[in-house]
Formats: sequence, structure tokens, C-alpha cells
Amino acid sequence: MSNSQYLIGTRGSLLAVTQCTLLKEEIESKTNARFDLRKIKTEGDQKTEKPLWQLDGKDFFTKELDAALLKDEIDLVVHSYKDLGSERPEGLKLAAVGKRRFAHDILLIKKESVPKIKDMKDFIVGTSSPRRITNIEHSLKEFLPQASDELKVSCKMLRGNVNTRIQKLIDGDYDAIVLALAGLERLANKEDSAKILDGLLKDLTFFVLPQKTFPSSASQGALAVEVHDQSPKLNEIQDVLNSIHCSETVEAVKRERKAFVGYGGGCHLAVGIHVKKHKDLFIHIHRGQHKDQRVDRVEIENNPLDRIKGKKAFFALGSLDKLVQQTPVETKIPSDLNLFVTSKYCIESLKDASFSSVWASGSRTHKKLAKAGYWVNGSADGFGHEEVAELKESKAVQMMLQSSNWATLSHSDAQSPVGDVIGCYKRNINESVDINLSDVEVVYWGSYFQYCEYVKRFPEVKTKIHACGLGKTYDSFKNNGVEVLPVADMKSFKDLVDTKEL
Repeated sequence: MSNSQYLIGTRGSLLAVTQCTLLKEEIESKTNARFDLRKIKTEGDQKTEKPLWQLDGKDFFTKELDAALLKDEIDLVVHSYKDLGSERPEGLKLAAVGKRRFAHDILLIKKESVPKIKDMKDFIVGTSSPRRITNIEHSLKEFLPQASDELKVSCKMLRGNVNTRIQKLIDGDYDAIVLALAGLERLANKEDSAKILDGLLKDLTFFVLPQKTFPSSASQGALAVEVHDQSPKLNEIQDVLNSIHCSETVEAVKRERKAFVGYGGGCHLAVGIHVKKHKDLFIHIHRGQHKDQRVDRVEIENNPLDRIKGKKAFFALGSLDKLVQQTPVETKIPSDLNLFVTSKYCIESLKDASFSSVWASGSRTHKKLAKAGYWVNGSADGFGHEEVAELKESKAVQMMLQSSNWATLSHSDAQSPVGDVIGCYKRNINESVDINLSDVEVVYWGSYFQYCEYVKRFPEVKTKIHACGLGKTYDSFKNNGVEVLPVADMKSFKDLVDTKEL
């Protein structure tokens, strides 16, 4: 493989230089190639007095880099993929896309502000993104601890590089700000930028925004590398870049960018678009506002739910389940843990606990925790324990946590990749229950354990259509060869079926 020297064009911001340097080091570790950086000022870096969608023109962060690439003044450019418009100049080639991690947005807030939320009438969030503004103002309130009915969440313009934005939060210009977690993660992964970031974050806490409610922008979190398709070095550069190309990221991002174009594109678009490859599924999430209509779409690709429309459905879930019931068990939670709360039945166990952070299994559990007064740092978003297991590996997240020790609050027989399980409740079988399932056509299962117990008592349940969420329950059905309909969004599912009360 080539041992040539190449020149990377980059914006001059701390984040742009850091992400270029990280990609440079990754390629150099896998090949014999070597790189230098050339900083180039862009219009978007210089015009920070207005939101981008209020400026005339387009390609605010790329056109100066594009020009240098087309003149062969540089050999390649590393972009945040979300900065690339849907129409790129002739002569440019997308040569590689790096592996994407942590595509989420993250909300930052001063630690001292959290207990004050319950008394606030206004909660001001800094962001200039129409997508973020729409979804934050529409949905954030339910996730804030003990927020009053009178609380109004609103957004105020925030521009500048990452460290400038965080400093404005520290200075009291906002109650909270929203940034891309991937950007913080790249800064946290480079020693010099990590020192700067650590100093800025020391008095802050965070909430990793769940994608199903606050989807990121199309392509967010991915790095795209462009080259000049007529460069005399094209073949050797492409050979080098193949070492970091991630086809799985490309598969998700191309779906996001197709949807982005479908909505008309542009930095004024107020719709978040995220596609997640989850096990063997692609989940499409669109939330926001388009042409004066609310957009709320969470669905699984090639998983039409028409076959359950209007069918009688029973939910073997929580308090609706008469056969498998949950009973609290007395437990003591050790101090200073990061706690992953998998069920509403675990919330009572938090009452006298001292912990570093709290994480929820999904939005319903998160909202119950918030109502009980707990600040929740993030959630599995209904994708299962692995989602939190990955988020806990984020160096930016680790930087803001007081402890590196994790535990999972669940039922007594559970297992979890997040941390040791602390049993907060046990599952009991109500032997006296008698349920008539004769006219039920669809059963939504909260766990594979419930399915097995129902089959023992009511064998006819095996002939029903089975449905469940995307976490451990889905895995268990698949691993045991039982056909199951995966559900990405409970509300959409409930809107389709005729719920049967037993």
C-alpha cells in the first residue's frame, strides 16, 4: 500500500481539526500513508451572527474546501457528512465514509440548574437548528424532572464552535444547550482537545436525547471523505481510504439522505431524520414539522403492519398482564453507581439511593422517572440493553460521570451487559387467573418469559400473531424460532389495533 504524503483540507475550528486528526491517525495506523493538514476558512465559520437558514446561498461550510480540492491544492477533504448538500459540485467524488458512532444529540445543563427546574416558568434552550427547535419545543418538557404545567420550553439562537457554545451556557445565556454528541466525542478522544473539553464540562450534566423522540439530522455523526475525481493521485488515495470505509454506515446514511431530499432538503428543514441498523432491521425515524404538518414517523423497513390493522390485540405488559405479575423485593443499592432502570417497578428502589447517574429503558420509563423528580441522563430508547452498553463507552459521557461503576435495576433473574443486576422486583405467576383469549388475534409481549408462561396455561396462544419491542424480548423470540412482529413505536402499534381489555 502507498507510503506517499497527502494533504487534507479542513476547516479551522477545534472540532474540524480534531476529527481530521483522528481520521488521519486511524488511516496512518492501517496503512503506510502519511498526511498533513491545511486549514481553510469557510463562509459558515465567519458568518455567525445569524442562523444558517437565514443566510443567502448554500454550502456554507464546504465551498471553499471544494474549490481547493478541484484545483488539486489539497488531496482530500474530511467533512461532517451532514454539512454536505444533496447536490455536490461536478468533479468531486465521495471516496469513503467512516464508521458512525453516537449520532445522537446531547443536551447540556449546569448541575446547579437541575433542582431549579420544578420552579421554572421558562426553560431556554440554545440551538439554531430548525429541526432541534421544533422537536425540543414540542417534546422536551415531559423529560424534565417535575416540570410544572406552566413551564414553557423555548429555543434561542446559538452559533459558534463547540467550546464557544458551551461557554455561553456556562455564562448563563441559556438554561441548556443542544449539541451533536459525535462532535463532543471526537474532542474527548484527542488529548489536547479533551483537556479543553474537560474544563468546560466540569460543572455540567447531560441528557443524551433519544433518537425516537429527538432524531438527529440526516448523516449526523458520520465523516465523509471527498476527493477530486480527476486527481493524478486518485487511485492511490482511494486505495488508502478503503481502509476506513464502513459499508454499514453508508447503508444507514444513504437512507437518511434520500429522505432528506424527499422533504426538500436545505438547512431550513425542520425534520430530524435518523435510520438505525438494529440487528437485522433498519428503523426509520422522522420527527419534526414540514409544510405546517407535524411529522411523527417511526417504522421498520419492509415490516408492514397492515396485517394487524383493526385486529383484536391483548397486551401482556405491566399492569395489563393478569397472569405474570411483578412484586417488589427489598433491596439496597450501593452508592455512586450509574443505574440503568429497566422498568417502572424499579423506581421505588431509587428513593433512598445515592447514585452517579440514571438511565432508562425507554421513553415511558424515563417520563415516569422525571415525574418522580429524577434527572435521567439517557435511555436505551426501546432498543435494548446494548444501546446503553454502547453509550456508556462514550468518552464524552464518561467525562461527565462521577463514577465508572454501573448496575442494572431489573427483576431478580435478569442479566445485562450494562452492569451487575440488582433485583428490584420478582415475577410471580397468578395460578388462579382465568383469561379468555378466544377472540384475541394479536398479543404484544413484554418478555419471552411471559409468552412461555401463557403457552403453558393457554396453548391456543401459540396460534396468535406475536409482537414485541426491539430489545431482549425480540432476541429471545428469534433465538427460539418463534415468529414475531418487531414493533419500533408502541403508539403507532396501538393506533392500529383494537385493544382488548381482559
